[in-house]
Amino acid sequence: MIHPAKLNQLKAGQKRRKLALTFGELERDIAGIAEKGTAYNFSQMPRSEYVKTITRIVLEDPKLTQENARQLNELLNQTPFDERRTCNIARNILLSIIGTFPAEWDLVIAPHALEKVSVEQRNFFKGMCVYAEDIRSPFNVGSIFRTAEAMGCEKVYISPNCTDPEQPKAIRSGMGCIETLGYTRCSLDELPEDKPIFVLETGGTALNEFKFPKEGIVIIGSEELGVSPEALKKANAGIVSIPMTGLKASLNVGVAFGILMQAWVNSLN
Repeated sequence: MIHPAKLNQLKAGQKRRKLALTFGELERDIAGIAEKGTAYNFSQMPRSEYVKTITRIVLEDPKLTQENARQLNELLNQTPFDERRTCNIARNILLSIIGTFPAEWDLVIAPHALEKVSVEQRNFFKGMCVYAEDIRSPFNVGSIFRTAEAMGCEKVYISPNCTDPEQPKAIRSGMGCIETLGYTRCSLDELPEDKPIFVLETGGTALNEFKFPKEGIVIIGSEELGVSPEALKKANAGIVSIPMTGLKASLNVGVAFGILMQAWVNSLN
């Protein structure tokens, strides 16, 4: 953390970068995940007052838009004061002024400590599994893990050519679920032989007509090519498709997996 008085001694560009970094550190501190050496430590000033003070410094930035200023003033005047949202909004405004594209912003969602309840105690549907085949985007990999954990998958398998779930972008989009679930990397031939296997792909049985197994493995394929011919041969429990009416008739693999999981869970309930 930097003292507010020292911020005013910096040049405009340096000040913006230092403020953006400080707001990120504060967000982590507020969330209880402060990184080593970055916890808030100004004993003479409550953290909420510090947040307000450096937010007012942002309000003095000549490149601030009227809309940005209005937004920050509203946050400062809210009761109770929302420290974390103020830090988040101020940080994103600064990154925008600096010229960092939104897609490049480092989301303040890591590191993730597991909850006090042990991973083994999480609620899940026994035997409900997913096999991610050759998923290339780390964001999609993280999204798949997040959905799998939320919807009660017991286990995640990934193919040899699937993006590494430990990739930083996958970790961020997974929101702690990769660490919670864990995974097994294996080939199609190494999947358990005692469970029904079905595939999410076009040209199959409509989602609302498909007979979901009580236990099984659903295979979801790569963003560009869908599931492989080898995966289709493994589908002893059939192919399920999501009916679509749009011109493109195309869904992101993470979104499609979420739709499928809701239907599978509904069939079990």
